[in-house]
Amino acid sequence: MRTFIYNFLLVISFWSCTGQKAQKAYQVMTVNGLIDSGEMGITLEHEHITTDFIGAEQVKQPQYPVSQAVEFMLPFMNELKETGVATLIECTPEYIGRDVLLLKSLSQKSGINIITNTGYYAAADKKYLPSHAYTETAYQLADRWTNEWENGINGTEIKPGFIKLGVGKNSLDSIEQKLVKAGALTHLKSGLKIAIHTGSSIAAVDEINILKNNGVDSRALIVIHTQNCTSPEQIKLIKSGCWISLDGISQNPESIEQYSNFLIAIKQENLLGKVLISHDNGWSVIQNGDGTIGFELFGNKNEKPYSAIFSLLIPALTAKGFTQEDFDQLLVKNPAEAFKIEICTL
Repeated sequence: MRTFIYNFLLVISFWSCTGQKAQKAYQVMTVNGLIDSGEMGITLEHEHITTDFIGAEQVKQPQYPVSQAVEFMLPFMNELKETGVATLIECTPEYIGRDVLLLKSLSQKSGINIITNTGYYAAADKKYLPSHAYTETAYQLADRWTNEWENGINGTEIKPGFIKLGVGKNSLDSIEQKLVKAGALTHLKSGLKIAIHTGSSIAAVDEINILKNNGVDSRALIVIHTQNCTSPEQIKLIKSGCWISLDGISQNPESIEQYSNFLIAIKQENLLGKVLISHDNGWSVIQNGDGTIGFELFGNKNEKPYSAIFSLLIPALTAKGFTQEDFDQLLVKNPAEAFKIEICTL
């Protein structure tokens, strides 16, 4: 019955957008409010700024003063802006260090659009799941996430621009299935797209089926970390309708070769229009020896964050015949299409 109600509300929303005076606008929700999706520009679609790996409900997050983090992070954001990046999609969920006040301050000071998220992360043996995620229903979880979309996150006016979930490598267990269903229900109420940290193509197929069974088209799904899949698996997922995200691009020559080969195979199938790329860079919150809190760059072989795509991958692909049009597709057009929300205006 509740699934019917969610679908009914979606139909009402669609009907209201077909009225004579109604107009459709495709926008994205940044930490500073809505912008047209066409204004996103060059976009890194799966990055982090600060992530706290201590575990759900272990300490009050953030553990640091926002001013400390701003002072540390702002030079990196300014440098990123100078490279031409206009939008950063920050994928750190609640209970693993999401800090929307930090994101808003960095966005305002750097001029980079930053998009945050709602949703929970059940990968990594569910270390980052709050206790209520085990006891609440999918509808109750969806109500929590929809409330952040409608009313703001943690008492702020900052709203999420997508739904971020995380699952493991195997067929989805009951908790993971519930989270994906909650994501589907939240999408039906909000229009927010669903990006899922996914460990394998097996898990991705489960995600697609759960969304379909709850009335959500696979085009609303972004399967994160499909670099863990083979090229044929990636192509099969694209043909199912979902987006795939190739994250974790690093300065390691083997990484550049691996991602180049993935993208070449996808281009040969004329499917670059459904692919997203990013570094999955960011800083973990650490406790220094003197008891103070600091930040440590993720250990993914990127000494300089957010840069390998521009300094290494693009030149490597250019040598393989990729054009500026291809790069615009991957870094400008695709993120705008993947994350856009249909907003109805009168």
